[in-house]
Amino acid sequence: MSKSNKPIVWGLFAAGGMATALVTPVLTFLTLLTALHFTPSLFTYECLHTMASYWIGKLIIFVFVTLSLWHSAHRMRITAHDFGIRSDLLIAIILYCVAAIGTILTGFSLLSIH
Repeated sequence: MSKSNKPIVWGLFAAGGMATALVTPVLTFLTLLTALHFTPSLFTYECLHTMASYWIGKLIIFVFVTLSLWHSAHRMRITAHDFGIRSDLLIAIILYCVAAIGTILTGFSLLSIH
C-alpha cells in the first residue's frame, strides 16, 4: 500500500478553515468598534505595530494569513467546480498562484516591519 501526502494537505486546509473561522469574527467585531470610534487602547496603531515588530508577532500574523489564503484558494476552486466551470487545472493554477503570491508578499511585508 502506497503512502499518501493527502493528510498533510488536508490538515493545512482544515487548519486554515479553523483559523479563519475563529479569528475572522473577532476581526469583524474589532472593525465595528473602530468604525464606532470605540477603539480599546490595546488596538491602537502603535500597539499593533509593536506586536508585529517582534518575531513571534510576525510568525503569528504570517501563519494566520497564509493558512487563510490557501484555505480560501481551495474553497474558491471547489466553488468554481460547483458553478460548472470544468477547467479545473486552469482554475487551480490561477488560485494557488494567487495564494502563493499572497504568501510571499505577506512574508516580505512582515520582514520590512522594524
